[in-house]
Amino acid sequence: MDQPMNRQAFSKALVAARTQRHSGAHPFSLAWAEGRLTRAQLGFWAVQHYYYIELIPQQFGHFFCRLPDLDARRHMLENLIGEEVPDQPGKRHPDLLLRFAQACGVSPRRVREAADRGEILPGTRAMRSWIYELVAFRELAEAAAGIMVALEGQTPTLYPRYVEACRAMGMSDDDLEFFHVHIDNDTHHEGEGLAITYRYAHTSALQRKAVAAVAASARQRLAMLDGIWGAIESGDWKPRRAA
Repeated sequence: MDQPMNRQAFSKALVAARTQRHSGAHPFSLAWAEGRLTRAQLGFWAVQHYYYIELIPQQFGHFFCRLPDLDARRHMLENLIGEEVPDQPGKRHPDLLLRFAQACGVSPRRVREAADRGEILPGTRAMRSWIYELVAFRELAEAAAGIMVALEGQTPTLYPRYVEACRAMGMSDDDLEFFHVHIDNDTHHEGEGLAITYRYAHTSALQRKAVAAVAASARQRLAMLDGIWGAIESGDWKPRRAA
């Protein structure tokens, strides 16, 4: 019977699974970082990303309810409160993304109604569904690794390049607050995710599942960006009717 990896080796394997599939190397991410996207195209990304993250608080709440120990629940509760920001109206992460979309010329109403208009891409829907699968049905170690390590762990290195490009386009820090809060918070969330994953991946089989969940989440994010980039290249991203 094979033995579980020690904490250092396991963390290294988790991070490696993400690094090999990091979305910073995707053509869409490179185009954004290099200033080759228009505000309207960034608005299209915001529409897709809003659909993906709109229900993250509820999804985190589901995961919170499954955690058996108090320490892990406290970490997730802090993460959940950071998403909802109950003491600061208008600061919920989905609300901050609406503000960015508006800076790109897309009204909050159009963003919220995008699914009803048939504007959400299959890869975007799959991304949201994958998060539900992780929090509701997968092993706890898979959920922590697939969300906090694979996805939240990317933003501190990904979003600064986005911010720099958007500033060059004339956007303000107020327009870009959605990115700033993730740059500031997600390094902390990644560390918590590594700790929670190690706690629940107490067998070699569970460790393999956790590493596979990181790879799957990273691939799913790449697939979502494939859809966005493909629509931009083909011109299919343009709304058929203005809001």
